[in-house]
Amino acid sequence: MRAAVFKGIGKPLSVESLPDPTPGPGEFVLRVGRCGICGTDLHMTDGTAPMQYSVGGVPGHEFAGEVVAVGKDVTRLARGDFVTAMPFSGCGKCRWCLAGQPIFCAQMVRLDGGFSEFVLSRECVAVKLPRTLSLADGALIEPLAVGLHGVSLSAPPVGARVLIIGAGPIGLAALFWLKRQGAGAVVLTASSRRREALAREMGADHFVLPAAGQPLSAASMDALGDMPDLVIEASGAPGMIAEAINCVRPRGTVSVLGFCVQADTFVPATAMFKEVKVQFAITYALEEFENVARVLDSGAVQARAMITDQVTLDELPAAFEALRQRTHQCKVMVNPFGRAGTSASQL
Repeated sequence: MRAAVFKGIGKPLSVESLPDPTPGPGEFVLRVGRCGICGTDLHMTDGTAPMQYSVGGVPGHEFAGEVVAVGKDVTRLARGDFVTAMPFSGCGKCRWCLAGQPIFCAQMVRLDGGFSEFVLSRECVAVKLPRTLSLADGALIEPLAVGLHGVSLSAPPVGARVLIIGAGPIGLAALFWLKRQGAGAVVLTASSRRREALAREMGADHFVLPAAGQPLSAASMDALGDMPDLVIEASGAPGMIAEAINCVRPRGTVSVLGFCVQADTFVPATAMFKEVKVQFAITYALEEFENVARVLDSGAVQARAMITDQVTLDELPAAFEALRQRTHQCKVMVNPFGRAGTSASQL
């Protein structure tokens, strides 16, 4: 098979021929139809993240495709099924695995490899795609599940006023779920207006870019009419947790979804004086993965607007490096069997 291989920090991905995967007990092989490029992939290849891809490994964890082979003891899946899967698994026996949260398992293993023609995964973390969904929809389930998990943990009441810091895929995923779960006014802010139209298309009531010298707290309060009940930090930029604490109302909640890989600080007394709840969120549970698929199947497919481009494996190394800089792209999909020049509208 052909795959995009990580060659080391500071080096572009290399498209190479690798052996086709063979499924063992409880495993299956997926012919990758689409795989999204995530900001975490960028961090895990630039030396900044606490975990890095191994040299010689294949990145990519937002994948969906068609089952082409199954191993012994696989009972739910068959060749021809369209499937997505969580990109990690565990022992299958501990309390975390039994609760569908193998990310916390002491024996957790990553199941990356989506930047390839075929990827090996495990049935215990797989979710069948309804036939109403495309493979691009399937590859959106992972980032949408991140947003769902963050919103669920923060548990905003119906009608809550919300500020989202960051208009990338995770911030937009949180917006998607907030609107579905009955939030009141939701305002987004970002470092530029590049994604303002996309944010409004997905349901944002306001998009603010504070004027020079204007605090974000004042800009969000002007837009919402009051201090937000919930602030979702989805940018991962240093200083944004402190900014979120400054903005939220007394006894409000700050939900941290942004993947910040640098040391960061905030003043605890600021949060203490307001009795702020700070909730960190990481990935999702299998039940949330399944819930995303059901919601998309119901016709709530506004998140498709996040897909702004697709690239082939041959185009991937250059596209991947380009995403390290500021870009108008939101979610770029890899189509391992695609032809160069296919637009996002042909997904």
